[in-house]
This record gives sequence, structure tokens and C-alpha cells, in this order.
Amino acid sequence: MPEPRRIFPSSRFWAEARSWPLVPMAIILLVLIIPGFFATYLAPYGPMEIDMRSRLQPPVFFGGDWTHVLGTDRLGRDILSRTMHGAWYAMSISATGIVAGVVIGSSLGLVAGYARGWTDTIIMRLVDISLALPAILLALALAAMFGPSFQSVITVVVFVLWAYFARQVRAEVLSLRERDFVARARVAGSSHFKILRRHIFPNVLNTVVVLATLQVGIVISLEASLSFLGIGIPRPTPTWGILVADGRELIVSAWWISFFPGLTILLVVLSVNLFGDWLRNRLDPKTRQMR
Repeated sequence: MPEPRRIFPSSRFWAEARSWPLVPMAIILLVLIIPGFFATYLAPYGPMEIDMRSRLQPPVFFGGDWTHVLGTDRLGRDILSRTMHGAWYAMSISATGIVAGVVIGSSLGLVAGYARGWTDTIIMRLVDISLALPAILLALALAAMFGPSFQSVITVVVFVLWAYFARQVRAEVLSLRERDFVARARVAGSSHFKILRRHIFPNVLNTVVVLATLQVGIVISLEASLSFLGIGIPRPTPTWGILVADGRELIVSAWWISFFPGLTILLVVLSVNLFGDWLRNRLDPKTRQMR
């Protein structure tokens, strides 16, 4: 049996990690995401703290003052503090939804690719249904039945993601199951579960890691879209989508209410996607051979 590909190659990996564009991406993520973990302690104000005397105060460099660096909304709530707390919700939804999607999708992809036959057919038809059904339609149905909630957003995220993992893992398992080391494991009397766990899954793990990284931007954009439309996490929770929606009626007179949360979404999604592309290029053996 050949050794599975390493998730993190040796010293060359870390040497290339210092190259462009990983450094600016890492800085952006550190500045925008890491404070979300400690928003309760680092944010200058509470996300729900109202101060009508400071309502619609512009950012500090556009006529405001340092008490509210990025300005305030129509209720006097600090935009910087609410954006920092929004990062925590974005990370929570991304982590929960992607982990659930990885577990469900990878498990079904392993079973479909290894078992073949009617099992493969049923799972792949479920994948087709999942990919064909719009996420917005599912979110509308859940919002109508149960109301907007954190659980509804996670359900939509998992429903969208699991099919991508299932289809990609199945494609690799179809190739791996015909390899000599799998045949030798069968001859040696290994059970199907042991073959999947010890011989096949380690060889698809790189793909799962890269695909999970690339899905972070999709999850953040999806959550922001659902919250913006009012069918995601309900108000007054300070998610980035809600923050953008709060300023859409004041986009001319108080542009900063939507601008800074929207800019945060743009920078985070762009950085994560670029990092995912970089990681795929480093972990994909075909790409490394071309290089």
C-alpha cells in the first residue's frame, strides 16, 4: 500500500507559505477574523448598545470622532463593534456547516464510490436533487415553517455543501478502489470498513481539506445573503448580512452603515478563496508536477 499523501508537506511548504499572495491574505484574515473570537473583550461597545445622541455619526475620517471610528447607525450603535461581533457569527456558521457537510458528504461519497451499484445510484440522485434545488427556496420554506433562525441557516448550509463533498470524494474513490493496494487488502481479508478507513480515506483527505477551505467563502456569502433578505438569522443579531441590510435605505446619506460590513465580507471571502486556491496548488500532486 502506498503511503497517503501528506496534508502538510515538509519545509518547502513553509518556504512557499511566505510567498505572495499568502502574506497579505493572512494579514487580512488576522485583522478581520481573529478579533471576532474576542469581540466581547475587544469591541469598544456592545453590539446592541444604543446611544441616540450619537446616531448616524460618520466615520472618524469623514467628520466623526474617535469615539466611533467607523461611525454609528440610525440607533447610535457602533459599526465597528457590530462588525466585530458579526465575524463571530460568520465563523460559527462556517465551522458548523462545513464540518457537518464534510462528515455527511464524505461518508456518503466513500460509500457510493466503494459500493457502486444501486447504493451509488441512490446517493448520486440525492446529490443531483441537492444541487438542483436552490438554497434560497429551501431557506424560504424553513423561514415560513419555523421562522428565521441560526438552525435554519445551518440546515441550508449543510444541504448546499454535502453534495459537493459527496460527488468529489466519490470520484476519487472510484479510482482508488481499483488500485493494487486495495486489491491486496481484500485478499488479506480486510473488512470493507477497514479498507475505507485505512486505505482509501487517507488518500482523499487532501481533497477534502482543500474543498472545505474553498467552501468558507461560499458559506459566508450565503449566510450574508439570507440574512440580508430576512430569511436567515433574525434581527437584532449583528450578522454581516443584517448590517448591510440596515443601511440600504440610507445608502446615500449614511453610506458607512452598509459599506464597512460589505467591505469586510468582500475582503474575507476574497482572502479565503485565494488561500484555498494556493492550498490546492500546493497539495495537488498533479499541480506540483506541472510546476
